[in-house]
Amino acid sequence: RYYPYGGLGSKILGFTGSDNQGIIGLEIQYEKYLKGKDGTILTPTDSRGIEMKNALEQRREPVTGNSLVTSIDLNIQQYAEQIAYKTLEVKKANYVSIIAMNPNNGEILAMVNAPEFDLNKPYNLNYTTNEKISSKEKQDLLNRMWRNQCINDTYEPGSTFKVITSTAALENNQVTMDTRFSCPGFRIVDDRRIRCHKTTGHGSENFLQGVMNSCNPVFIEVGLRLGVENYYHYFKEFGLLKKTGVDLPGEAGTIMHKMENMGNVELATVAFGQSFQITPIQLATTVSSLINGGRRITPHFGVSVLSSDGTSGRKLEYPVETGIISEKTSETVRGILEKVVSEGSGRNARIEGCTVGGKTATSQTLPRSANRYISSFLGFMPAEDPQILGLCIIHDPQGVYYGGTIAAPVIKNIFEAVLERV
Repeated sequence: RYYPYGGLGSKILGFTGSDNQGIIGLEIQYEKYLKGKDGTILTPTDSRGIEMKNALEQRREPVTGNSLVTSIDLNIQQYAEQIAYKTLEVKKANYVSIIAMNPNNGEILAMVNAPEFDLNKPYNLNYTTNEKISSKEKQDLLNRMWRNQCINDTYEPGSTFKVITSTAALENNQVTMDTRFSCPGFRIVDDRRIRCHKTTGHGSENFLQGVMNSCNPVFIEVGLRLGVENYYHYFKEFGLLKKTGVDLPGEAGTIMHKMENMGNVELATVAFGQSFQITPIQLATTVSSLINGGRRITPHFGVSVLSSDGTSGRKLEYPVETGIISEKTSETVRGILEKVVSEGSGRNARIEGCTVGGKTATSQTLPRSANRYISSFLGFMPAEDPQILGLCIIHDPQGVYYGGTIAAPVIKNIFEAVLERV
């Protein structure tokens, strides 16, 4: 194989080994379609293994493999990688992950895990060391370099997960837009004092304002109102306890408390996106189902398989679950998240002349005492009829680390680039 775009989408596409077997990515996922058949030449021999004179050779011509048509939009992928690398440089982050997908059918338009690697030199490590390392240590470093953080790794989503809690509460009729709450800057749950990011408190606010303010005490109260059984029901109903089925190998599953082990404190922290872990692709897929009218789609890259000459092929199909939530609830969620961007904590994602919905997040990694953060933003446009959903996650940024400040502009810039092409 030769990869004309070098490192573009390296952790999506993957590469083949010396035996032409796929190693990672789409190369291994769709190998049965991509791999052709070797040609052979059989020369008849006698019982002693000596070639028989004047015997006709039996020749089997090689068969070229099929072609895979993907959903990747080259322009969006290129731009997303450019902005990811710029963010890496400016924020001195460990890595930056970006997903752009169609929330209506699950087609993934771009996926970035920066830094990527050169597909034509997949065994060249991204960095050098003067120390001698063993072959096992080198393989571990290679595996880390090849790893697709959007698919293979889990993380605490933080406040972006408040979209899920909001939807469950609305669907269960526990809240309306006007339900009143009070935030003194903290909430005491059993023996724990759990603070809001605004330590002086938001005071009296309705549910819509609570989402716009990303107020933890509001979501703690909402989680407790739902209760463990209800919350777990929606966690399962929304598909968070199973894998998305994305067509890349090694998808990680959700790491969640068992229902019988969930007390009030666990429920409170889960409600605002902490004390459990999911993958970025799981978050993007779940939110897609909550804003598209309640259809749980399967995220995917493969669109169709074509014969080598392009004359025949077949479209690839993926499961869709309907009725995850009501259309009414979905419409309400879209409206709330539009307000988050137009008037709330997601203001840095606003685009003139286009409605954008979204949610910011700034979560602290373990151990909390290390003061390391994950900054993220999940957005979609247009808010009333989403055609593209974007998720940006910045791991361990230096300096300013608020998701609304550094991650929201990334998705805004990608959306603006998409609009310029429309």
